[in-house]
Amino acid sequence: MAETAAQKIKLPESFYLDNDVVQLSKSLIGKYLFTCIDGVPTGGYIVETEAYNGIIDRASHAYGDRNTPRTKTMYLRGGIAYVYLCYGIHEMFNIVTSPEGVPRAILIRAIEPTEGIEAMMQRRKMEIMKPTITRGPGSVAKALGISRAMNAISLQGDTLWIEDRGLTFPDEVIAAAPRIGIDYAGDDALLPYRFYVKGNVYVSKPNK
Repeated sequence: MAETAAQKIKLPESFYLDNDVVQLSKSLIGKYLFTCIDGVPTGGYIVETEAYNGIIDRASHAYGDRNTPRTKTMYLRGGIAYVYLCYGIHEMFNIVTSPEGVPRAILIRAIEPTEGIEAMMQRRKMEIMKPTITRGPGSVAKALGISRAMNAISLQGDTLWIEDRGLTFPDEVIAAAPRIGIDYAGDDALLPYRFYVKGNVYVSKPNK
């Protein structure tokens, strides 16, 4: 992998309007996800994602064109946050993609933290730094302070955003595998819509 330290470019809205949510999900690997809450920046680079392909994807909240009070955010123009509560416990951060009216999204499952680690440890109630700090989507949101209050906010603002810092991984280092925890989705549960950096300790298991 390689990183150009001088390059810190916030991803433009046009990046998120790509109709190929699967390829977009893969291309987010190595991009930097940040929040700035109460003047404290926290973040790191994305090492695990999952794509959800709208109304034709049985694993998607919008499968069958379900436009509900919860899923309406997915139908908005790409480049915003979709944050929802899972199992009544974990808040989950997704990126809405595609043009308005096409409900596709990408779940951020793991990041490798690089900035504001002390603040992230406090949010996760950790005294010792462990890979579990940002392993799994619930952990990512908790560590970065992402909540449902941020649902539908633009990724062009100064609260929640993604940067391209020139970090890239060779294709052979990025795995494509079935998504996690979606057995209800039938055959769609087998689709290789989960992308991750092989062997990265922050990635959900299995991560080989």
